[in-house]
Amino acid sequence: MPPMAHLVTRRRSVAAVAAGAALGAALLGGLPATQASAADEPRSTPVPMLTPEGQVSSYLLNARTANPGQTRLVERAVERSGGVVVQSWPAIGVVVAHSRNGDFRADVAKASGRALESVGATRSVAVTEGTPTAAQAPWGPGASGYQKGAKKATNGDVGSEPTVATTSDPRESEQWDLRMIKADQAHRITDGNRNVLVGVLDSGIDPDHPDLAPNIDTRSSVNCSAAGRPDTSATGWYPTTSDHGTHVAGTIAAARNGVGIVGVAPNVRMASVKVVNDDGFIYPEYAVCGFMWAAQQGMDVTNNSYYVDPFMYYCDDQVDQHAAKEAVRRAVAWSEDRGVVSAAAAGNASTDLATNTRDTTSPDDGATVDRQLNSGCEDIPTELPGVVTVSSVQQFPAGSGQSRLSSFSNRGLGKIDVAAPGSTILSTIVAGNGYGTKSGTSMASPHVAGVLALMKSAHPERTPAQMVAALRAQADDKPCSASTAGPACVGTPEDNSYFGEGMVDALDAVR
Repeated sequence: MPPMAHLVTRRRSVAAVAAGAALGAALLGGLPATQASAADEPRSTPVPMLTPEGQVSSYLLNARTANPGQTRLVERAVERSGGVVVQSWPAIGVVVAHSRNGDFRADVAKASGRALESVGATRSVAVTEGTPTAAQAPWGPGASGYQKGAKKATNGDVGSEPTVATTSDPRESEQWDLRMIKADQAHRITDGNRNVLVGVLDSGIDPDHPDLAPNIDTRSSVNCSAAGRPDTSATGWYPTTSDHGTHVAGTIAAARNGVGIVGVAPNVRMASVKVVNDDGFIYPEYAVCGFMWAAQQGMDVTNNSYYVDPFMYYCDDQVDQHAAKEAVRRAVAWSEDRGVVSAAAAGNASTDLATNTRDTTSPDDGATVDRQLNSGCEDIPTELPGVVTVSSVQQFPAGSGQSRLSSFSNRGLGKIDVAAPGSTILSTIVAGNGYGTKSGTSMASPHVAGVLALMKSAHPERTPAQMVAALRAQADDKPCSASTAGPACVGTPEDNSYFGEGMVDALDAVR
């Protein structure tokens, strides 16, 4: 996924696959009963998140009630416990803090009293990006840009009318993936509306690629990898060490301009929301920032081709993991409540998300642990409520227009919403402002984000929940028999573990 990574060598980023094919924290006496594992399930294997005295460690804190007043109480507790408030999100009651105090979790829990729901370390290593201060940007303690409503952002240089395809770009004939989801037919109706804005939560978008530059909304772009606080500098959202986000962006909305390829929704706008640091990690505070920024900027859709580091699965019965998962969940829910619908890659571990009980890859930023999982352990953001989970298919046989589940794709009955092409996908890359192929569920998810952008163009009145329901209902049924030998596919032709409700359908989305 990570990009899905994390982007993926380690699923360290989906980048790897894409390029080629806790305990110790104090929580007011423990987790709420509703978040503990079922009585008949074993607890997940503990994973210590060490925070040595003197090391700058990063934490997420969740207020018991999501409002500015309780959030301010948590901020003050951070300061009294030897911490620094790096970023505060009062709308969801989430605070990002750094501290050199090895006992920070216990101290801040005591200092917060009943105001704190949970606190946890977000990584198993020291902070490397530094600790911003309030003087460096207007996003300091208590001033997270909290607002009751978001204004629709525009880049000021384009009209709002939808366009219809009248020409073909030079390499459009190579894009079998667009034909498989009927995007080519949808383009006869609309290429999308300029009012629609898609947030690409990823490693950045090449700002001068000729197929992307016409559709990048620079004023809505941001870098969230600066310790989880929005960096609005002119170049902060540019790609640095990965072209993963550039490839994803091309699939979503490469312009119809007589150059290269065409995206699924070639007339909508995109914002680069950089959530990947230079080492390829997407820590929880980065993801929180990304979803909150998307909502505040009035985005319509986000694509999330990653999983949040350093855990492939976040377990509710582990204190640190619970705190991080809860913070990301709140951010996703808040963005959905403000009109943002999100698509996410299912992951590249060839795993059944509905039955998996083992993880040998986490934490991926330090010493990994062979751990047992339970039903409270989930891949985030893809398994969070409201997020569209996308599995990947490959063209098979080659050139046939038929497909089967990609060998790397995660699956799971009740986990996958829809499927989309994700193997050997041609799209934009940074090198030479050129084009290349990548594989991964990271490449499948942007097809769905593009379809959602087309749907929003044609049906601007729909809420995120209505869009997800329509997306699932319109998907073309793909029965298990359409797959090849491999891990068992279970379910019905209408809903199964490989393809969910079926292949996403761009044509139905716009008519």
